[in-house]
Amino acid sequence: MPRAAARIGAFAVCQAAVIAGFGLLITGPAREFWPMTAEDAAVEALEDARTATLDTASTIASALGDTSTVVGLTLLACLALVLVPGLPRWREAVFLAIGVSLQSVIFVLITASVDRTRPDVERMDDSPPTSSYTSGHTGAATALYAGLAVLVLSRVRAPWRKPLAALLLLLPLLVGLARLYRGMHHPTDVAGGLANGALSLFVVGRAVLPGHSWVGRPPADAMDIAVAAAEERPAPAQKRLTVIVNPTVTDEATQEQLRLVLAQHGYRDTPFVATTAEDTGGGQTAEALRAGTELIAVCGGDGTVRAVADALAGTGVPLVLVPSGTGNLLARHLNLPLGPAEALAAGLTGEPRALDLGRIEGDGFPAVHFTAMAGAGLDATMLEETSDRAKSVLGWPAYVLAGAKGLRTPRMRLTVRLDGGPELRRTARMVLLANIGTVQAGAAPVPAAKPDDGLLDLAVFDPRGAGGWLRAAGVLLRAKRRGAGGADVTGTGDGGPVEFHTFRRAELTFARPQPREIDGDPVGPGLRLTAEVRPGALTVMLPARER
Repeated sequence: MPRAAARIGAFAVCQAAVIAGFGLLITGPAREFWPMTAEDAAVEALEDARTATLDTASTIASALGDTSTVVGLTLLACLALVLVPGLPRWREAVFLAIGVSLQSVIFVLITASVDRTRPDVERMDDSPPTSSYTSGHTGAATALYAGLAVLVLSRVRAPWRKPLAALLLLLPLLVGLARLYRGMHHPTDVAGGLANGALSLFVVGRAVLPGHSWVGRPPADAMDIAVAAAEERPAPAQKRLTVIVNPTVTDEATQEQLRLVLAQHGYRDTPFVATTAEDTGGGQTAEALRAGTELIAVCGGDGTVRAVADALAGTGVPLVLVPSGTGNLLARHLNLPLGPAEALAAGLTGEPRALDLGRIEGDGFPAVHFTAMAGAGLDATMLEETSDRAKSVLGWPAYVLAGAKGLRTPRMRLTVRLDGGPELRRTARMVLLANIGTVQAGAAPVPAAKPDDGLLDLAVFDPRGAGGWLRAAGVLLRAKRRGAGGADVTGTGDGGPVEFHTFRRAELTFARPQPREIDGDPVGPGLRLTAEVRPGALTVMLPARER
């Protein structure tokens, strides 16, 4: 529960910042642009369309989002969830109560941050002392009725569950429309309320609802059932398999689930070999290969995957990815399931695919391989500033919080030589050497990078000021769209906030020691990085649909 509370808090801060930022945008730089310029006309049109019947209907709809109505219905629903005989659903009650409460807290923070006057029309209700942005009625209604719809769809099996859920999801929209009709809000205020309520449910649901964050323990006889089921169907010839597991990010319950999946696929008595602080996976993999292992499953984060891949490079022995860490960058890029049990099942039934590896060396550390990204500057500083405890409690948002501190680091000076060509002199906040393009939350700092094109990608980030970071974000978004369509997004040249290149070998020399990282693990400051691609050096088991 403390971990869940910490994650809810971290995501709630991000949620409040995003919604408040949108509010500051529509009341500031964007207020002179469409559709903001059309909002007053829309509210005035609704004022002109008022009738006695619509007035009554809007009164009823608006009342569904009143504080007293929402609090009362939330309390009744939670009491029913925990007190009705044979129904106790404590987590569902917590989900609904915290979802509604979180929405209210963020609503108060946003109205204190964004000062927006209400529409200049005749208002049918008394104006509360809060800002027009966001619509508190709409946000509260979304958290309550959409939360009930989620519970109906996920917990009820009766044929009427879908119509009931549809009705519940319609109510927040009716509340929002009523608030517009009654002259209390602009359309974007209602949109902000809908977003606040929906995001609050998403954040809380991911933290507390069964099937999302907690790993359920299988029943005591689950292994016997799985073995019996495997014996009843013809079993294909199985390879000798070893599971390399990082125990710091893979608890016993998860390991039990993995053993169950293995038994279901005919793998019995499979050895689980734990990594240590001194040997993060390379030594265990090498020992398994000497013992004749024909298939390796790695259960850990990016650092564990990198260590195992380093030992497997060029061997042809396939790897099954079982993501259990904070980033899981390679698994995300390959669109693999992020649940350990689902990922293991997908890998065991998949097909081998050859992927590239990057080989990197520098002053102070020996040559090693990386699967995702290496870099220097801001990204390495961010990783150094993120503690293991923060990653365990918050997940990947811990990197975002640490990255804010790194913005104060000075700009670096470096020279770059690609494939033996002329030296390029640059300044930068950070440089990335990438085998893949995407990271967490769908962000794509190196949009064109692909792990099977026989090339690595270099991204040089040199934004200057807040405007520079906004221009960099625009470049990445445009590059991501072009890359998705198969167009070339490399070779953007110098002078901009982001510069892209592809290469087979890159030599980077820094004017003074810079923090460096390889696949999310800091390797200490230094003056040099040399990277080259090893095409097809790693074989990974992927579902057939991913080919």
